[in-house]
Amino acid sequence: MNYYSLHHKANNASFKEAVINGLASDRGLYFPTKITPLPAAFIKNIDTYSNTEIAFKVIEQFVGNDIPTKTLKKIIEETLNFDFPIVPIEKNIGALELFHGPTMAFKDVGARFMARCLSEFNKNNKQQVTVLVATSGDTGGAVADGFLGVKGVDVVILYPSGKVSDIQEKQLTTLGKNITALEVDGVFDDCQEMVKTAFLDPEINRTLTSANSINIARWLPQMFYFFFAYKQLYKQHKELVFSVPSGNFGNICAGMMAQKLGLPIQHFVASTNINDTVPNYLKKGTYNPKPSIATISNAMDVGNPSNFIRIQELFENDIDQLKTAFSSVAFSDDDTRAAMKEIYANSSYIADPHGAVGYLGLKTYGLSKETYGVFLETAHPVKFLDVVEETLDTTIEIPSQIQSVLHKKKTSIKISNYVGLKDFLNG
Repeated sequence: MNYYSLHHKANNASFKEAVINGLASDRGLYFPTKITPLPAAFIKNIDTYSNTEIAFKVIEQFVGNDIPTKTLKKIIEETLNFDFPIVPIEKNIGALELFHGPTMAFKDVGARFMARCLSEFNKNNKQQVTVLVATSGDTGGAVADGFLGVKGVDVVILYPSGKVSDIQEKQLTTLGKNITALEVDGVFDDCQEMVKTAFLDPEINRTLTSANSINIARWLPQMFYFFFAYKQLYKQHKELVFSVPSGNFGNICAGMMAQKLGLPIQHFVASTNINDTVPNYLKKGTYNPKPSIATISNAMDVGNPSNFIRIQELFENDIDQLKTAFSSVAFSDDDTRAAMKEIYANSSYIADPHGAVGYLGLKTYGLSKETYGVFLETAHPVKFLDVVEETLDTTIEIPSQIQSVLHKKKTSIKISNYVGLKDFLNG
């Protein structure tokens, strides 16, 4: 499998090259040259396969010959050693819980998969690789955990100061070893722009790659979620609608890749907070990124979502074609809190702010009797403890994964601009 740059000014790359590069030399995101639909018999008989078997079938064409089959299967088994249940919320709505991994966020799968791929590629390489990643919340913790102690890999995480939750900050600033956290005086988009700038800076004297969803090894494994959900629901014989809380749009783009592989999904709703660049694009037809605004669903505080260009590529940059399978709606913090209360009152289910935005997306889309809506619960509500407990007037039991970091000492390096990042990387 080869990958091309969406800026179309760089050479094609293999899976291995694309993972190690992170970003193409022309600053474009990598995209597969070919997407081959899976056999209809596989989809029809999906309940006869285990999750690891499904994941292998889904990802193998995108990895190609760069990782031996036996090794790839082992990577998948180690990546997917937790559950992905759908919890019924209403008669035709369920929450797909993606937070049962080690850092209690959906990004555990992509981070663990990528870490193992990079470890495989780096096993005979004496040169150190630096994974540079920007986070608006959960990416940092998932990447830190996934790469902790990986031989030959240093991890540098940029996060916006004061704009992630206390628990999220603890998860990315307390591990030590090969993990360094840079606390940026700015917003997530500033962090993301610094990462992209560093990749193309010839004066950086490290070998860099990215662990954001711009990296194909972080992005593509997210396709698994949608196949796992379909496996649990297909016997209901209803059309499926997925509402995905969306910030950088990697997760929903992976879902749309799953659809291209043959998964029968009727519609995708990209549910956002007031960072509404994509909803505005669908309304007005022009794409105008803007500075991000802080909200209680901070992992979606992205004003210029990197992966939306991949979604446009899937639909040949035709907005009318895109609208047949995709819509996007924005919601305020007040809307989000009201949804959290509604879900809790009706089903006793505690949704985190991001899941609540996903729920609102389904409600706005409108489900018929013939459809079943799934919203993604992308992080455990404990990650947003103050917001959830204040909104629902309840107490959340803190899981062991979170308790283990609460009393550790935060260690971060403060920087204010790209010069600070460059000085650190060359220091």
